[in-house]
Formats: sequence, structure tokens, C-alpha cells
Amino acid sequence: MRGGSAGWNENELSIWVTGQNQEIIRQFIWDIASINVHLEGIRQFWAKELGISGPQWMILMAVSDLDRGNGVPVKDVSAMLHVDPSFVTTQSKMLEKNGFMRRVASREDARVVLMSLSDKASKKISALSTRRESLGDFILSDFDEQALKEIAQHMSQLKNRLEKATLMLEVES
Repeated sequence: MRGGSAGWNENELSIWVTGQNQEIIRQFIWDIASINVHLEGIRQFWAKELGISGPQWMILMAVSDLDRGNGVPVKDVSAMLHVDPSFVTTQSKMLEKNGFMRRVASREDARVVLMSLSDKASKKISALSTRRESLGDFILSDFDEQALKEIAQHMSQLKNRLEKATLMLEVES
């Protein structure tokens, strides 16, 4: 991370904050950076409860969200987490070694590794579910269903724009 705990420094912000609504945009960017820091703290807490790293927790959560009973390819998890597939492979092997993950070759293509949660991981995550649900209820208590839908839609649009902006910058360099 660059430029302090939230990952932004004044020069980076000045690129974003020009023209009208400068203060609103500045606050919005800082709020997003702060939200990321707090989410990372929460991820680290849950990971510690299981005795794994934060990135390993994220891999377990991605597999849990994506798996429909047949396992999840490494490429799908890496795409969801925006990390290199080799990172997911390395971490999932460690998770497998510690009994948190099952990894099997796909029947259709032996080059594809399908990951699923082990019974141990499922039980440990399930044991945290009441606390996780209570925390989620607390965090989102000020938002009704319609507000959450609108926020999710706007955040998705912002995420897509940021992805495109990142690609534009890569092409320019």
C-alpha cells in the first residue's frame, strides 16, 4: 500500500479531485479507502479465528460463494479475487494441507483443478455463522432492501468503470 494506512496520498487524490464537487469526490474516495481498511480488518479477524491468513480466508469465501457442488476452478477464484491464478494455486495447496480444502482434477480437463471446501472448513465457517450474521446485520442496519440494491448497483457500476480505467492506463503506458 502506498501513501499511508488508507492507501492514498495527496498526489493520487488530486488526480481524481478536479472540477465540480471536489469535496464530495474527495470524501467519497477517502471513504472507499477507509471501508477497504475496515473490511481487511474484519477479514483478518475471521481468518485468525480459523488459524489461517486473510488471503486464505478470502479464497475459502470465494470457493464457498462460487461452488455449486462440483468444485470451482482456480481461474474462477482468481478472477473473483483479482489475483494471479498461481497465488490461488499456492494458497489452496496450503489450505488443502491444513485440511480446509479439497482439490481434484476436473474429469473434463485434467489441467483444471477444482476446489471445494472440506468438511472441516465447512464446520468451522458454520460455527462462525451466527457471529458473522450479527456483524453483517449491525453493519447494514441503516439500509433497507431497496437502498442496498441501489448501493450495490452503483458500486458495481463504479467497479466496472475502475476496471476499464485501469485497462486504459495499462494501454497508455
